[in-house]
Amino acid sequence: MSESSSETTSDPVIGLIGGSGLYSFFEEAHAVAVQTPYGSPSADVTIGRIAGREVAFIPRHGAGHRFSPHSVPYRANMWALRSLGVRTVIGACAVGGLRADHGPGTVVVPDQLIDRTSGRAQTYFDTGGRHAQFADPYCESLRQTLIAANGAAVAGGTMVVIEGPRFSTRAESRWYAAQGWTLVNMTGHPEAVLARELGICYAAAALVTDLDAGVESGEGVRTADVMAEFERNLPQFRQWLTVAIAGVGTDTGCGCADDDFDLAELGLPTTR
Repeated sequence: MSESSSETTSDPVIGLIGGSGLYSFFEEAHAVAVQTPYGSPSADVTIGRIAGREVAFIPRHGAGHRFSPHSVPYRANMWALRSLGVRTVIGACAVGGLRADHGPGTVVVPDQLIDRTSGRAQTYFDTGGRHAQFADPYCESLRQTLIAANGAAVAGGTMVVIEGPRFSTRAESRWYAAQGWTLVNMTGHPEAVLARELGICYAAAALVTDLDAGVESGEGVRTADVMAEFERNLPQFRQWLTVAIAGVGTDTGCGCADDDFDLAELGLPTTR
């Protein structure tokens, strides 16, 4: 990857947020330093080609996994991507399974989200009574692209996003499962709602790395095991994302940009 630059020769329309292990499948990548009204993003934005498409990538936790889930600069990350021209974002994430049939290695494209975080800034608009339409938190068109790109993907499910950085107690995990929720994660919110405010199509591509504490007996979830499982499945996960990125359309016909938010107020181009 080349040295950081403040300019890029072409505007990527597809964004990818995920783990640092996703750096390795970019072609001709270079880094772009972006400053935002919300501070610096997790890292410089890497721009490169995947499946012939120009893609902008931010490692969610930064270099060396410096940001814990509760301290990720979510607003800066999404603003930075939007400022570079991104209109579609795939949120790649590791998740825990809340069902025995959603074991390690399962890939899921959830269709619903439960927010159990606390204290995270989850809007760009603190005044003015602007309310994002969020009944369906993910772009359905992008979801279908992800599902079509992997015949083994589970189509649908509810992801509960917890504050972290600790893992759930067994009682919490069993309660989540009893509600019918299928996945547990620490980073999927507020990414999704911030994308909606910016008129960005957003969907989650989830890789199950463990069965959560309430599903499986034993010592409970450990970070080392989660990271090892993610690394083990990374080649197949990258292949899934590559096929999906190749299939992303330029005219989705979705309603992700229908809300009337004033992007000029945020210092962004008003065209979506």
